[in-house]
Amino acid sequence: MKVLVTGHAGFIGFHTAKRLLERGDSVVGFDNVNDYYDPAIKEARLKLLERTAAETQSDYLSIRANLADQQAVAECFNEHHFDRVIHLAAQAGVRYSLENPHSYVESNLIGFTNVLEACRYAEIAHLTYASTSSVYGANTRMPFSEHEGANHPLQFYAATKKANEMMAHSYSHLFSLPTTGLRFFTVYGPWGRPDMALFKFTKSILADEPIQVFNHGHHTRDFTYVDDIVEGIIRASDHIATPNLEWNSDSPDPATSNAPFRLFNIGNNDPVTISTYIEAIEEALGKKAVKDLLPLQLGDVPDTYADSSELEKAVGYKPSTPVFQGVANFVRWYRDYYSLDKCSLNKPIDPLSETPGSLD
Repeated sequence: MKVLVTGHAGFIGFHTAKRLLERGDSVVGFDNVNDYYDPAIKEARLKLLERTAAETQSDYLSIRANLADQQAVAECFNEHHFDRVIHLAAQAGVRYSLENPHSYVESNLIGFTNVLEACRYAEIAHLTYASTSSVYGANTRMPFSEHEGANHPLQFYAATKKANEMMAHSYSHLFSLPTTGLRFFTVYGPWGRPDMALFKFTKSILADEPIQVFNHGHHTRDFTYVDDIVEGIIRASDHIATPNLEWNSDSPDPATSNAPFRLFNIGNNDPVTISTYIEAIEEALGKKAVKDLLPLQLGDVPDTYADSSELEKAVGYKPSTPVFQGVANFVRWYRDYYSLDKCSLNKPIDPLSETPGSLD
């Protein structure tokens, strides 16, 4: 198939595009490669995608443009006929949304509108897009289920992703555009984002610097390894959303519709405390952390826990990578990506070189 992957220079988008190329699909990537975090790692991911395409002899094209640019999006769809669209581009980060809400409007709302419109007119067979576990917000009944309401997000980032789900439903209803939203639960792994806890903790522990541990390490997260996320994304993309013939408007199910619309949780279904997560990093590094214990931050959700049974039922897949294994994989990649023995932690080595323990 020919697949458009938006955000292919990003963490999850890169892994998704790489897996599609490895199975022989043609991939067009669309990304503005912005500087929300160091673009160097994004450039390294793009180089690796080029190498993967060459090795697998798969068609690959990278487009550098902003999804908020309606003309650029329209030209992309006019030039290519896509069998599937996997929309993973977004302004990420919970705390950054407290400082720069307008960037979330541009990327997550305007950009997504442009994708929906382009999919509508191109009559795309299936749009799969990223949502987030953060939409559950003030919900406290665990594990989180797609069949319960998620109407009280606690951050603007989560509010924009909830809006994406509602926008997708309107296009599914009005134009019969099949859409599937995936609520990701704290994704981590090799090639991860430098602004996330795993990356920051690893760097600080190696540098003998204290790490900030909010809520005194008591809050829990359903950490989900990136390979598990990607497998779920691709299986969901292959499984085109259809109307739920048993949907009842008197007691509407939020996860389905009488339109071709679905929402799925995709989480490890095995939450651990942040303290346990730090223990996994310490074990992989062979080094103890110096902890600065702090109260819960504004906008933080104390706990997340995914009920992923609907995804398993629909596509026959459930995330399964244990946190200690996934963290060890990340630390091995981190040591290979950064030349720790002869330069600072901020200077990357060539990620395409043959280095011991490399995952690629």
